[in-house]
Amino acid sequence: MGEKGEQLGVMPLYQAREVAQKSSLDLVEVARMATPPVCRLMDYGRYKYLQTKKEREARKSQKQSLLREVRLRPKIGEHDFNAKARKAKMLLEGGDKVKVTIMFRGRENTHPELGLKPTDRMWEGLKELSSVEKQPTREGARLHIILTPIASQKNKAKEEVEQEEQEEKEEQDAKT
Repeated sequence: MGEKGEQLGVMPLYQAREVAQKSSLDLVEVARMATPPVCRLMDYGRYKYLQTKKEREARKSQKQSLLREVRLRPKIGEHDFNAKARKAKMLLEGGDKVKVTIMFRGRENTHPELGLKPTDRMWEGLKELSSVEKQPTREGARLHIILTPIASQKNKAKEEVEQEEQEEKEEQDAKT
């Protein structure tokens, strides 16, 4: 194929190289397994530059979901638990995943069922904002559960912000 995508036809390799050299372009093999192999005339440096530029733009528009951790103890106080639950709620509303970790020490290791109570309480309190990605699992002296934000909640928050921005624009347009 030529520079503008036109077909140049089947030609030997030396002739294709000459055509590429005359037009100061690169000869790039597109389909190796085809018979005969398909090549294209292009500015390869510019092509790579545009590819990286597209990838950068795609990364900008993506929201990276982080895994944030909230640590608890099996015998946590009511006030401390509520503070941790508020923090987890804030993280979920921000679009991050939350890993709830129950840490056991000493004799607490012999009673892992005590660690299920705080995780169940946390899950019950955050049920409307999240879903369980990973059920409670025990790893050594810790018990983990991973909660992910429900997509509809993120979309609702995003829609509210967009609606407010739209209303502000309409007010500004009405003033002018």
